[in-house]
Amino acid sequence: MRQTERGSSGYPTHAVLQRQAYLRLHACVILWGVTAILGRLISLPALQLVAWRMALVVGVLLVVRRTWGGLRAMSLRSIVIFLGIGCVVAGHWYAFYTSIKISNASVAVSCLGLGSIFAAIIEPVLMRRPHERAELFLGVLAVPGVVLIVGGVPLQMRLGIVIGVVAALLSAIFTTLNKRFATNNDPFSITCIEMAAGVVVLGIPAILSGLTMPTPMDAVWLLVLAVACTLLPFVMWIQSLRYVSAFSTLLMLNLEPVYAILLAAVLFKEYEDLTPLFYIGTGIVLLTVLLQPHVRRFARFTT
Repeated sequence: MRQTERGSSGYPTHAVLQRQAYLRLHACVILWGVTAILGRLISLPALQLVAWRMALVVGVLLVVRRTWGGLRAMSLRSIVIFLGIGCVVAGHWYAFYTSIKISNASVAVSCLGLGSIFAAIIEPVLMRRPHERAELFLGVLAVPGVVLIVGGVPLQMRLGIVIGVVAALLSAIFTTLNKRFATNNDPFSITCIEMAAGVVVLGIPAILSGLTMPTPMDAVWLLVLAVACTLLPFVMWIQSLRYVSAFSTLLMLNLEPVYAILLAAVLFKEYEDLTPLFYIGTGIVLLTVLLQPHVRRFARFTT
């Protein structure tokens, strides 16, 4: 690392750490874009899919020594907080995969673009800071895109949009809460606690409704989903929240539909079920990602 990228103490500057955080976030977006495709490939119902996913992540983390060290250093208050956040994460994933099962992967991931709109409202309240005009403007800018997305989806798939919007709302809530509380704790330990909460919340009803064992092929896809597309990006995402706002994180996650929709079009030919309005609307939502730095720069210049 060049000397200009280090502060007087010899450690990387905040700008460098923030740039690294954005690179990690983009890697997370790519990996999370694959999760919607895996949701189509795995034959399990949404409830059992998410329960197995979270249980596998917990199982992997429990054999990592760093996880136990972080848990011992964590206060009881922090553990309780992360258990609560884990329940919200579980609700988000359940809603997301339910949306995939009753509509398709393209519809579900497009709804996640609304997360930045919800974050523009929720984050300032939970972080106890004023609302920024730039964030609200970008949030409102995405609304016409959402309207077009709804208009471009067959009537029988629109319940999937409603559930997808719920998933987006929950993503804004748990992202903001993690931004507020995850700064001073180990990301492996945080992930373990939050996933464990989800196992309990979703595992009990999954067992009561008749737990289904995954087929050999489902088991392979579940392992890929749990390790490569959940554990790895979730830890990187929590690390990145130390340097990037929840709003910016969710705005960047609007790029997830690009990867997921392209993959769904190639693998499942989902474009046959959707009209051009859907893709125009998705494009408008994604445009907010490209406009974010320019709008914020203009807002700072005019204040």
